[in-house]
Amino acid sequence: MAASEAPSQTSFMDPFKDVLVNYLMPEKCFDEFFLQFNLLHVECLKIIISKGLGIGIILGSVLVKLPQILKLIGAKSAEGLSFNSILLELFAITSTMAYSIVNSFPFSSWGEALFLMLQTVTIGFLIQHYAGKTFRGLGFVIVYSCLLAVLISPLTHRDIVTTMQASNMPAIIIGRLIQAGTNYRNGHTGQLSAISVFLLFAGSLARIFTTVQETGDFLMAVTYVISSFCNGVIAAQVLYYWNSTSALKKKAE
Repeated sequence: MAASEAPSQTSFMDPFKDVLVNYLMPEKCFDEFFLQFNLLHVECLKIIISKGLGIGIILGSVLVKLPQILKLIGAKSAEGLSFNSILLELFAITSTMAYSIVNSFPFSSWGEALFLMLQTVTIGFLIQHYAGKTFRGLGFVIVYSCLLAVLISPLTHRDIVTTMQASNMPAIIIGRLIQAGTNYRNGHTGQLSAISVFLLFAGSLARIFTTVQETGDFLMAVTYVISSFCNGVIAAQVLYYWNSTSALKKKAE
């Protein structure tokens, strides 16, 4: 009886198997869960949690900086945002993306970098645009696009990409310190979006686990640990200056 049930169970799951195996779990974990019914298999649970978090982070990254972009457009001002901080953040994002592509890491372990890059470039342009420097903003977009194309092409040696990834840590720290310093001098966080800040903080925390689980790359893991700490500092400032920032908005209205 048990032998006759196995084929029916397998055929029932066949339509889902390809999707699950390709995107969420290896075939051995599919067998553990759906054929052996071993739902507490620790290693497979880690894999599924990591893959699920990775996919969730990527989906969330599509919108993570959208509140910031909409806030800038709505206010027609980039007050409180540091362009230098944006440049350093963009360097860190681009380094991670290029390093992951060169090392053939799965898209689920770094995919959010692609969407964060597009949104960060947009914010960089808006900062220049609302400072009355639209042509400089367009130049920034064009130059960055050209540099990115060269970076991910075979023209760039692997060692250069690895060095960029290693230099991510000081770039992240300096970039966040610049933004934190701007917030401190202003006594408020200006047009900095609280939603985007908290989503970035949560995403970088989750990435520590997924990086260790999916890539085992120490350099990437340390980068996300530092990024989480720095994002946490900015998130703490958002909370600390909440009343001051709210008062500033009311005054502007």
